[in-house]
Amino acid sequence: MTAAKATNRNIRDDIREYWSDRAATFDDDPGHKIFEGAEMAAWTALFRRHLGTARGRRLLDLASGTGEIARLCKRMGFDTTGLDWSGPMLDRARAKLPDMTFLEADVERTTLPPESMDVIVTRHLVWTLVDPAAAFAEWKRVLVPGGMLLIVDGDFVTRSWLSRLSNLLARAVSDGNAARHKEILSQVHFSRGARAEAVASLLTDAGFAQVRIDRRLGPVHRAQAAQLGWRKSLLRRSEHRYVVSAIKSVRPR
Repeated sequence: MTAAKATNRNIRDDIREYWSDRAATFDDDPGHKIFEGAEMAAWTALFRRHLGTARGRRLLDLASGTGEIARLCKRMGFDTTGLDWSGPMLDRARAKLPDMTFLEADVERTTLPPESMDVIVTRHLVWTLVDPAAAFAEWKRVLVPGGMLLIVDGDFVTRSWLSRLSNLLARAVSDGNAARHKEILSQVHFSRGARAEAVASLLTDAGFAQVRIDRRLGPVHRAQAAQLGWRKSLLRRSEHRYVVSAIKSVRPR
């Protein structure tokens, strides 16, 4: 085994353990849980804008976590499967949605059959990928021709002037989780931040078509404000957050 492969394996193990350790309190953090009412409606409208009506299509929710996006997609009428590499996260997702299928696997190596999904969605996954080119190739393999990919993500590394000022005023001190997060982040592909244009470029390189960037997340941010409070809500709106949609090209006849 080469040194590079050994390093990648260790990074992935660290990532899995980090999120597993956070599973018990993951839904306590606004921005992870989708609250009923205005926030659920805002997320539903966002997904419908890009995916259209469900029509029972097979949908894979990658990095499903505790199942919040899976819950949303199931309600929309998709035949939804969740996938995550963290057993503790999946335990909570299965308790929340006992009649839905959740698979434990690496998002970069799903082990799913080729052309087995009509739609793939992810929320806050791409910025953590070790090898996004390999991941995008895998997702393309799993999608049917004409299948849709929807990525909701952001640059959670580059700090706006407002974020830097807030940290200075609060005199923020890193705790153990923050230190682990920083160490893992330094080793992933987007260690300097997952910018929308970079993600879109990699999707194009992977052979996806109709790659589009959408930054219209205002309704979601406004709906989350009640849980976040005015300071965190203002900071969230100042961050580089986005949606990228793409389609797996239909084979020429």
